[in-house]
Amino acid sequence: MARLEESPAVALLGPRQVGKTTLALDLAAQWPAACTYLDMERPADRARLQDADAFLRSLDKHLIILDEIHRMPGLFEVLRGIIDERRRAGQRSGQFLLLGSGSLDLMQQSSETLAGRIAYLDVAPIHALEWSPQDLETLWLRGGFPDSLLAGSQEASLRWREDFLQTYLQRDVPMFAPRLPAETIGRLWTMLAHLQGTLLQQSRLASSLGVSVPAVSRYIDLLVDLKLVRRLQPWSENGNKRLVRTPKVYVRDSGMVHALLGIDRLFDLNSHPVCGPSFEGFCIDNLLAVATRYTPYCYRTHAGSEIDLLLVRAGRPAIAVEIKRSSSPTLSKGFAIACDDLKIDERYLVYPGTERFPVRHGTQAIALTDLMRHLA
Repeated sequence: MARLEESPAVALLGPRQVGKTTLALDLAAQWPAACTYLDMERPADRARLQDADAFLRSLDKHLIILDEIHRMPGLFEVLRGIIDERRRAGQRSGQFLLLGSGSLDLMQQSSETLAGRIAYLDVAPIHALEWSPQDLETLWLRGGFPDSLLAGSQEASLRWREDFLQTYLQRDVPMFAPRLPAETIGRLWTMLAHLQGTLLQQSRLASSLGVSVPAVSRYIDLLVDLKLVRRLQPWSENGNKRLVRTPKVYVRDSGMVHALLGIDRLFDLNSHPVCGPSFEGFCIDNLLAVATRYTPYCYRTHAGSEIDLLLVRAGRPAIAVEIKRSSSPTLSKGFAIACDDLKIDERYLVYPGTERFPVRHGTQAIALTDLMRHLA
């Protein structure tokens, strides 16, 4: 994260589900000036902001941390006036740290109201480079949410994730999308966990849920906006091939996949049909947490050539990644054909081992964390 002294006047961190309160307090402990922390879910803190303009102006030269900012979006207009006044007085950066769920409405409102005054940081769950390399299977099983990952037992970890799912559906979904049925979105979320890593067939989902295709599209849009689901778009600029132009869909956090399917032990996971797709989604989410210079795609032709993760830079395919949940991985012929079609030299096969060695067709077998370091 950039130093706040060098950032714009406001930093907006999201999404909500990561342990950002801890992050905010860590930042506050390192900040040279005074800090004030306000949680918009606490009635006492909301009461202090009844006259928000007067209260916030009284905290001159403070770093003001506003948690759960999405619960009081009306503050953005107040912040704009205070920020502009302070900038005229020479205080141009590090005035406010805003924490909240990454919803489209929040991002749009903040960008419209605080244009030129705000920077954004998407705080992802804990990834493999932030965890013990000897214990990546725990990270895979439990996912990257801190309270789940650091729970004292597998049962406690699963219970936290189940409570999170219930809370999100009962509280957060109605808040962000009051006209969308939370129960139906919960069923869709579970279906997407069963279909982890498959092509997104919205008509099939609509038929199973008993709703229209446009409704399914809106539900998935919401889950994508809330950083809960990833829609990996297909690369479609190879005009010489008949390409599959349907995106692939992943529930982003592997721990949530397993909670939605009731999987709480590694033994059960390894014998479950979702094992391979879950590992693929886990690797993709970890790789994309550090591959910020690239645009991610999937790639598939009607002839069967396929790349699990295609990383594009400056409009050109640069890196191809195949993912296998096997200690003795073998490379599919379709992957090699796809790489040749796209003229990709950097080819990797991610597997659960730790050694790096060449496999067929100019591809390197590599550990997840090693590839993450390379991409970072």
